[in-house]
Amino acid sequence: MKEETKIIILPAKLYNRLEERARLSGFDSTNEYVIFVVEEILNEEEKAEHVTISKAEEEKIRKRLRELGYLD
Repeated sequence: MKEETKIIILPAKLYNRLEERARLSGFDSTNEYVIFVVEEILNEEEKAEHVTISKAEEEKIRKRLRELGYLD
């Protein structure tokens, strides 16, 4: 059974860039390339959501940000 699909509209300039990247990367179609890229990005974001840092790591980051002038 074929998976349900939806349509996304992209500006032609962006589509052309994706088309070229798909060709250079060896994908059979621009659509396959876009699916691959979107899945990769979503996987990375979802992994990042589950990353936790210790209090010591957090304090080290805060200290460095203060040293750089980003925190008071």
